[in-house]
Amino acid sequence: MHMALPNPSLSPAEYLRRERAGEAKHEYDAGEIWAMVGASLNHNLIAGSLFAALYGQLRGKPCHIFPSDMRLKTPSGLYAYPDISVVCGEAQFEDSHQDTLLNPVVRVEVLSPPTERYDRGRKFQHYRTLPTLRDVLLVAQDSPRVEQYSWQAGRWTLMDVGGNDGVVQMDSIGCVLPLTAIYEQVNFDDAR
Repeated sequence: MHMALPNPSLSPAEYLRRERAGEAKHEYDAGEIWAMVGASLNHNLIAGSLFAALYGQLRGKPCHIFPSDMRLKTPSGLYAYPDISVVCGEAQFEDSHQDTLLNPVVRVEVLSPPTERYDRGRKFQHYRTLPTLRDVLLVAQDSPRVEQYSWQAGRWTLMDVGGNDGVVQMDSIGCVLPLTAIYEQVNFDDAR
């Protein structure tokens, strides 16, 4: 979740200096920063289940999975904290701090009502500038539903996966995610 902070003239270098010195996380876009605020129970359960499912399937492969503490930078200048990022091969970082990832293959966002419009719109536009990105998952927390955007044959295609028998298949990293595993402990009544 985000909360806008007024500071339209902040440079990327100053943003990184402040971010590395502080305890709170902020996203950055064109001089503006947004504070990352706490997530709901369902958001955390879903992100944890996704991380566990991906980790189990990526063990022994040349891929790394990063939770939401790994910052990501797009070529268009956005600094963000996806809920999950996956890199296959050697991870590339912006600098020697190794805290700002440049080459994810997969990005996962668990949607929240306050940020859903931004996650689908401007943020997704930024993510599409990443030349290594092959799959983006937008994961609902109020029903079993995942929108999978995959880069195939030079364009983004959408697979809308829903229901208890739905399965997300990511050929880019060789992983299969049944929705029952993603939503195993989620009580949808808590999402309201």
